[in-house]
Amino acid sequence: MILLLSGTTAGTEITTRLIQEGYQLVAIPSRERDPKNAGNRRLDIMDPEGRKLADLLEQKAVQAVLDLSGPFPDRTAKQVKEMCRRKGIPFLCYLPQVVETQSRALIYPVFSWTEAARCAAGLGDTIFLTSGSYNLGGFLDSIKDWPVRVVVRITPEYKVMRKCQELGLRPRDIVAMQGPFSKEMNRATFKSYQASVIVTRESGRKGGMDTKISAASSLQIPVVMIKQNPADGDIIVRTDDEIVEKLELVL
Repeated sequence: MILLLSGTTAGTEITTRLIQEGYQLVAIPSRERDPKNAGNRRLDIMDPEGRKLADLLEQKAVQAVLDLSGPFPDRTAKQVKEMCRRKGIPFLCYLPQVVETQSRALIYPVFSWTEAARCAAGLGDTIFLTSGSYNLGGFLDSIKDWPVRVVVRITPEYKVMRKCQELGLRPRDIVAMQGPFSKEMNRATFKSYQASVIVTRESGRKGGMDTKISAASSLQIPVVMIKQNPADGDIIVRTDDEIVEKLELVL
């Protein structure tokens, strides 16, 4: 049994591939995704609320964990990783190939959310945040005294929109849209909201980083990019084929 920590577009595609390969899967969806709607109907979706993660690993006889939640793990992913370390369970971390860009002059690399918030606030007065509600509270708190507007693009789900409103964002600053987004869609959205700086996380094409940067570049808008943190001790995988190869080796 393989435990998936999922929630991204890439996660859905990789899950389908693993099912086709015949693997037995159980998943804990992302915090921003409703467990009832995540993944494939043939996938056993688990909600960790109210139950111990250690019990889940034991009851499901988990042999390996594949973290598809992205390069910036949430609390659940960190807890599962620590349990895997203690129990000797292989932990595979999916970090997609980074998109090479030609407009490097407009890209400002940073390595934390606090740094991203302050860098963005120094570059423009309307920050367009394209990373959803992940760590939104910390981002806003870092620049609460700055005279800037923050616009955030999120998935159109009630819990996520409510979270944004509870953090003080006004409806006009919440863009509820379902991706993936083309260059043209990104360009139109950035222009419509008069974005003066874009904030995104480093990701591969499946994460939409290339179309965000291309759209921002065409509008001469700077991009603050939160770089991937090294995953010490993890088994790093970057493609569907590499995931299958690594699983064959560790199982």
